[in-house]
Amino acid sequence: MSIAEKAFLGCLMKAEYLLKDTVVQPEQLESTRHKELMQRMVELNRAGKNVDLITLTTLPDLHSFGGMSYLSELLSYADLEKFEGMEKLILDLWKEREKRNIITVAAMNDWEIAKVIAELDRINQSKMQDHTSIQQALSEIYEAPWEDQQVLKSATTGIKKLDEVTGGFQDGEVTILAARPSMGKTDVMLHFAKMSGWTGFLPLVFSLEMPEKQITSRLIASTGGFNRTKMRDPKRMLNESQKNRWSDVIGDLNETTMQIFDGAGQTIAEMRAKTRKLMNTFPNKKPILFIDYLTLIHSDQFYGGNSHLQVTEISKSIKTMAKDFDCPVICLAQLNRSVESRANKRPMMSDIRESGSVEQDADVILFLYREAYYDKDSQDQTLEIIVSKNRNGPVGSISVNYNEYTGKIEDQKEKSLTLQ
Repeated sequence: MSIAEKAFLGCLMKAEYLLKDTVVQPEQLESTRHKELMQRMVELNRAGKNVDLITLTTLPDLHSFGGMSYLSELLSYADLEKFEGMEKLILDLWKEREKRNIITVAAMNDWEIAKVIAELDRINQSKMQDHTSIQQALSEIYEAPWEDQQVLKSATTGIKKLDEVTGGFQDGEVTILAARPSMGKTDVMLHFAKMSGWTGFLPLVFSLEMPEKQITSRLIASTGGFNRTKMRDPKRMLNESQKNRWSDVIGDLNETTMQIFDGAGQTIAEMRAKTRKLMNTFPNKKPILFIDYLTLIHSDQFYGGNSHLQVTEISKSIKTMAKDFDCPVICLAQLNRSVESRANKRPMMSDIRESGSVEQDADVILFLYREAYYDKDSQDQTLEIIVSKNRNGPVGSISVNYNEYTGKIEDQKEKSLTLQ
């Protein structure tokens, strides 16, 4: 029997919080005995019971798991520091078995090659290693002069009036940021992320649609005020003064300590595992999670195409994650098309796709609206952030300046006189 599986189960007995975080499902273990034991652990955990040696020894069918002596042996293999490695090894072995099964079934049923490739790709997409650090080069010692003063209460949104209304992003709370496509959701999210990073938080960006390179490019454009189209070929398209600012912009972004995960179809369990790992890597920083976006999160369960049930489960899991890690979670969401058919196109709660549970679970709901999006001739750079739900404060609308060419977001000056 696989020593990795023994050590993995030993870790789950030693630190049961890992049961909620692990991306490994019972059926991905090879040994039937191990599958059944993990299934039993999951059931105990769901029932709110402890998952430890003592509880497991009270199982009526204890002998079928090898009795007390086998459970003690599993526990002796536990090594929490190597848990991530064990998970990866178990998943890799499972993938190999699955691939062999697919090839056998394909040969028996004479599958077309395209179908075989599609099935193999699906297995390969279950991945843990999609992590790119924006701060590869900065050594740990860099934080030393500031380490003592970690008395951050809440993460700033980087927008003065929004902070006044919401008090910033609170620990354990979920903020939903929703808008129609191309309204500026990702730019607003990246603004929130870098601002929280600069004030000492650890921003973790789970980008389920946009690859890391595009996110980094957007961060550089908005921070440096570079037109996004120039980022396609900086050598040829940036002017001298922009090139001179380039290294400063990179240096500033380095200090956000932002971490980017760009795997498609990540599950909440995968996000939890990655968050836990980064919390161990940066013990002095409070994480703040950004997920782009809600309906791209893969569900652990299969709901037979019922997207309402799926979103309900995911929405609850996001709230649980915020509470368990005691950190803010900001999740982006798409709005359905009904907005477009109304005269007043400012979004409402019912415009969120599968909105019921999202509306209920979120602590804060922000909508984005730009007049210029609908009126192409408009020179107005105003982006409205509509606070539609705010569990701990007022609702209302805040206007910021938004440059759609660079992605830069800035507070508007206090109402100044506009001459026609």
